[in-house]
Amino acid sequence: MSLLRRTAIILLACSLGDLLFVTYRWVSVAHLAQGPIPMSHVVRDYREKPRPGYPLRWQPVPLAAIPRTLQRAVILGEDGTFYQNDGFDFDAIESAARYDWRAGRIVYGASTITQQTAKNMFLDRARTFFRKANEALLTVALTATIHKSRILALYLNNAQFGRGVYGVQAAAEYYFGKPVWTLSTREDAEIAATLPDPTGSNPATRSRYFLNRTHKLLRLLGR
Repeated sequence: MSLLRRTAIILLACSLGDLLFVTYRWVSVAHLAQGPIPMSHVVRDYREKPRPGYPLRWQPVPLAAIPRTLQRAVILGEDGTFYQNDGFDFDAIESAARYDWRAGRIVYGASTITQQTAKNMFLDRARTFFRKANEALLTVALTATIHKSRILALYLNNAQFGRGVYGVQAAAEYYFGKPVWTLSTREDAEIAATLPDPTGSNPATRSRYFLNRTHKLLRLLGR
């Protein structure tokens, strides 16, 4: 068998396997629409392989328990058109692509909250064509199947906020020693400011980038 034919067979097998995977996940999306907040693929993966000294912290809470200010700060920082877009922000994608092209590397991904939710709930961290394609298809499935408020709840309860820290409730307890619903406006902004670089820029490291981002979010919040 020629090398070209073997390569074609391998690619076909991978494509079929990937199609079955996405089909299964697409059907699974409907189960996310209601009920208790499930643990994402990312959180489960960390639970199985925790970093030494950083145990898993994950305490899901309903969206009603998360301050509106924190919800708004996260949307302003991560996906300003969240409630208006269909899972993708094409203007942001275009702007990010131009910036990345000039930089010669991927600096901004322009992923919406829905895209990040699809990735966190179902996919691993590998940067491959198949994974990005799966992310896009699952984003469409989430948008078509689940209400925006539920997507936001899934995201806020499974996003990473530090090493082993997942979800806003775990972040509030870890960084401020209190439940998320008792946070001040500044603490809401600090939790939201953690998202782009949760291990390097957070309320514990207080990096310059983190402080600048916190101040920016406070201004956007009108505080």
